[in-house]
Amino acid sequence: MIKRTFRISKYVIYQETLVDYREHFLSFLGAFFGIGIIAFIQSHSLAATENIFLIGSFGASSVLIYGAIQSPLAQPRNLIGGHVLSALVGVAIYKIVPDIIWLSAPLAVALSIVLMQFTKTLHPPGGATALIAVSSTGKIPELGFWYVLSPVLSGCLILLLVALFFNNITPNRSYPAHNRFIKLLRKKHNNNHQLKK
Repeated sequence: MIKRTFRISKYVIYQETLVDYREHFLSFLGAFFGIGIIAFIQSHSLAATENIFLIGSFGASSVLIYGAIQSPLAQPRNLIGGHVLSALVGVAIYKIVPDIIWLSAPLAVALSIVLMQFTKTLHPPGGATALIAVSSTGKIPELGFWYVLSPVLSGCLILLLVALFFNNITPNRSYPAHNRFIKLLRKKHNNNHQLKK
């Protein structure tokens, strides 16, 4: 048991030290264009007083959906569900206890985690999305539940569309993760079909 664990650990550490420049470049492009499109919309389409389309939790999501695409936490269900549910929780908590930050902040994050766990949409940046809803000043609190639709849902959809493009450019990348299993099953089916001929 210990030898097996050591072998697996050694393999994982070895894999993590390999540098695949093409994969890193595709991660760069995905993150650059995903965040870039959101930032472009914010800077060119919204008035200066409404510049809240780009929220900090999108940066953390980019790490997952462009850099760790096989992670269960990076899948589309988690990306969208985690952010949207956390935004709903954050806005609701802000409306219930708006001026008690020492209570609203931990309550929003803790409840969003439990809700994500319950719905199997765990996405760590979702905790930041909930925290932004209760701790921000200015335009975000004024948005109320519109915060859930924009910037949260609309931004997630942009990030997802970019991820679907850049994470499927080469045969080595497959996103969502279940695509890889579907491709393997199809390949196996095609091979079996050819053998029968």
